[in-house]
Amino acid sequence: MTNKHHKSRNGESKFQRTDNKSLILGSFIATFIAATPYLFYLYESVPNQQVWDTFLFRYESTFYGGIDIVAWTLTGKLVPLLLLIIWFFTCRHWWYHVLIVPIAMYCFQIFTVFNDDMQYVDSNQIFYLIPIMAIIIPSIYLIRARIFNEVNTANKSMQELEDEFKLSPKGFFGKLKDYF
Repeated sequence: MTNKHHKSRNGESKFQRTDNKSLILGSFIATFIAATPYLFYLYESVPNQQVWDTFLFRYESTFYGGIDIVAWTLTGKLVPLLLLIIWFFTCRHWWYHVLIVPIAMYCFQIFTVFNDDMQYVDSNQIFYLIPIMAIIIPSIYLIRARIFNEVNTANKSMQELEDEFKLSPKGFFGKLKDYF
């Protein structure tokens, strides 16, 4: 019997515990993704005024003219960003690092929403993304070239080669640790 099937003190195998943990996390992620249209419409609960005073903070919208417009702009950036982050941390394909480019773009756009001195929110981000793209795009191309080199010299299918480049599933903190 392998370690995977050894029984723990409570009679549950490691395999069952991993599946239960995976099922709970997967259910949470699926529920969150299904709720994203509702998250987008949270901006409708923000008041239509220039200054918003709460017990936590005070926000004054000088550029947009209304807090509701700021909230609408932010939800239009945050919801896709959250979906991209989920995709990045759950993707098992070899090319998942390319998702860093749109993640960086949305992060920069969110930063510019709060920068009231900007005239246009979605302008000139490509110049700030060039260093990120200069690293990610050649890396992805080199991996792709390696795959096609293996296809030409080996008798493996594309699926078998892609499976070789897949990373084993890790938790959120495991993947985060790979980057820092």
